[in-house]
Amino acid sequence: QVELVESGGGLVQAGGSLRLSCAASGRTSNTYSMGWFRQAPGKEREFVSAITTVGSAIISTDSVKGRFTISRDNAKNTVYLQMNGLNPDDTALYYCAARTLWGLRRLPNEYEYWGQGTQVTVSS
Repeated sequence: QVELVESGGGLVQAGGSLRLSCAASGRTSNTYSMGWFRQAPGKEREFVSAITTVGSAIISTDSVKGRFTISRDNAKNTVYLQMNGLNPDDTALYYCAARTLWGLRRLPNEYEYWGQGTQVTVSS
C-alpha cells in the first residue's frame, strides 16, 4: 500500500507561481513512476505530468510544457510540481498518483494509488 498526500495549492493571480508537493509513504519502493493529474469542475481528470522513480524520464501534456516542471526527491519520498505562468485555465483540483508497473502513462486508470488532491485557483 502507498499513501499519498498533496500540499501547496492555493489562490494565485494569473502569471503567478505555485509549487505542489506530494509526500509518499508506505511501500514506496514498489512505485515505478509518479504523476500529477488535475480535474476542473464538470470536466474529466486530465494528465499533467509524470516522472519515473529515478527521475530518468518525464512526460508532460502539451498545455503545460515550458510552464510546469515535475521533479522528485527520493530521500524525502516527495514529488513536486513547480507551476509558473499560471492562467485561469489551470484552475483545478490537482491529484498526485503512483504507478507500480513499468512505463510512464497518461491515463488515470493506469495508476493504482491516489492522493486526496489540492486545490489550485488562478484568478484573472
